[in-house]
Amino acid sequence: MVRVSYEQKPYRHALMEAYGARVVPSPSTETQAGRAILEQHPKSTGSLGIAISEAVEVALGDPESHYALGSVLNHVMLHQTVVGLEAMEQLAMADDYPDVIVGCTGGGSNFAGIAFPFLGEKLRGGRDVQIVAVEPAACPSLTRGIFAYDFGDTAHMTPLVKMHTLGSTFVPEGIHAGGLRYHGMSPMVSHTAKLGLIEPRAEAQLGCFAAGVTFARAEGILPAPEANHAVKAAIDEAIKCREAGQSKAILFNLCGHGHFDMQAYLDYHAGKLHDTEYSAEEVAMALAGLPVVQG
Repeated sequence: MVRVSYEQKPYRHALMEAYGARVVPSPSTETQAGRAILEQHPKSTGSLGIAISEAVEVALGDPESHYALGSVLNHVMLHQTVVGLEAMEQLAMADDYPDVIVGCTGGGSNFAGIAFPFLGEKLRGGRDVQIVAVEPAACPSLTRGIFAYDFGDTAHMTPLVKMHTLGSTFVPEGIHAGGLRYHGMSPMVSHTAKLGLIEPRAEAQLGCFAAGVTFARAEGILPAPEANHAVKAAIDEAIKCREAGQSKAILFNLCGHGHFDMQAYLDYHAGKLHDTEYSAEEVAMALAGLPVVQG
């Protein structure tokens, strides 16, 4: 489990441990990849890229282990579209269709799950729809990364994939939206962004938590920090409609509740959270180590 999430979200690993799991914060001393990171950065907060490296190393070293990535890869995008397909059926029952679709975006599976079925209909001559992919400003792979071949993990144990990336060694700030702290974006989501079929948008942490609190007080559901990114953009789109005197159907994916993220909300209300923006120099430094691909 990524170290910063291990520390920020103790109830997550407590639940796993209750069912018999042994949860280790990453980077750890249990793998060569983890030890190498800690040697250079003893206080590393970790990242999804580092955790992937450690998980792959463990799986390769144990013939009884198998590794399955839950985001980024194209087959996961396809699997997750069951969410969007169900949404289409539900909207048909309500005799409605979205004008705007919003999804939070880290590796890409949550966003692709809700958006790709509607995008497919649009490309086949169906109704036009605005599709907004919302990522953290602290990890802006779609909005500030480049479309290039890169490794999916920090230790370079995975194959190269062409995606929007901030560089495989990029370690984001320890924001509470841990599920969105990935240096790259799904190749399929990256491709749709390159074609201009979706609208990437980066949102800062404080505004997203404010939107989550607004949503909770209106709907009685406290969103996860990751889902707050979609909530923020959905509220912004609704405000635009109100100001323009327009009526639009806005669909967004509330991908998780925040019941295991209460510390994040405590920190938000206590004024302990802050926004992070990266300078052009920092982004360039992170991209300096991209592999050179001949083609």
